[in-house]
Amino acid sequence: MPRATVDLHPGQRPDEDPSLAVRNNGGAQPSATPAPPGRREALLVLSFGGPRGHDDVMPFLENVTRGRGVPRERLLDVAEHYHHFGGVSPINEQNQALVAAVEADLAANGVDLPVYWGNRNWDPYVEDVWQQMTDDGIEHVYVLATSAYASYSGCRQYHEDVARARIATGGGPTAEKLPHYFDGAGFVRANADALAAALAELPEEHRATARLVATAHSIPDAMAAVAGPDGHAYEHELTAAARAVVDAVEPGRAFDLVWQSRSGPPSVPWLEPDVNDHLRALHENGETAVVLFPVGFVSDHLEVIWDLDNEAKETAEELGLAFVRAGTAGTHPAFVAMVRELLQERRAGSEPRLGTNCPASCCFVQRPAARPA
Repeated sequence: MPRATVDLHPGQRPDEDPSLAVRNNGGAQPSATPAPPGRREALLVLSFGGPRGHDDVMPFLENVTRGRGVPRERLLDVAEHYHHFGGVSPINEQNQALVAAVEADLAANGVDLPVYWGNRNWDPYVEDVWQQMTDDGIEHVYVLATSAYASYSGCRQYHEDVARARIATGGGPTAEKLPHYFDGAGFVRANADALAAALAELPEEHRATARLVATAHSIPDAMAAVAGPDGHAYEHELTAAARAVVDAVEPGRAFDLVWQSRSGPPSVPWLEPDVNDHLRALHENGETAVVLFPVGFVSDHLEVIWDLDNEAKETAEELGLAFVRAGTAGTHPAFVAMVRELLQERRAGSEPRLGTNCPASCCFVQRPAARPA
């Protein structure tokens, strides 16, 4: 069922509302000392959410875009992408698989910690999961967001999700978000293995010359300009991640970073170029083959399989470009092990890093007032 969200008033900063003071980090200052023995802790995989059937699609999209003034025509366009796959987002099954893989890895390495899964925009909602953890007697939660990078939607909003859940449940366990992991060895290894496998799929004559193209979700220029305490961290982190992935396969090989999945009105500038425009430009420059690697995403959810496996692939076929799309980190063992390592790092009281220790103003974007209904 659709759920009301707790939104800030237009133009309000998170740290200007005393009732939302926990927005900064979900209710606990990141600790530099080990967790006290006997405290009941848990890991929460916190994700975006996705519909489970045709009837869920429009309510889900309305949840995602509430207060943002997105035209209904755009929602109907995106809805068709979900209906193409039976109204079911693959992100649900992928998150369940990640939870199962992390549980198995923790158990195999002697880490006795329950793992929960919650979402921002659809069932299981984070508020409901927070209540379940409260009922289960959990005292502190480490939050793994299914986004590796800085930005309002990719980091700050997950802090806000946790804060909203704690308000809705009257408190519950304290929490801290695990840091950005774009440069984590396991994340890089998983993407590098996928890129190497994709290159191997190309006909041999194209492998050495195919253009490598990293993709990530486009965001508004204004959001990109405030992503992180130093500004523009979203682009910087993506560039660093893509460089590390490529260097793990073929050190020094050139690559491009382009964008996909834009959803805003044409009047608002977003990061460019779009992947389809870039493919056309590569063709005009005489390129004959391309490998896309969606380093900006953790799993092969709908925006990956629609925007790349359908639209970008179709563009490449029209242009006569040999085309392969690499996989995402998913449940690659190195990525799963990295999740455990991030968790152990925080439980041991290591120095908090960006993504865990963020000021309340970090990645904050002042939204315009919602359009009248």
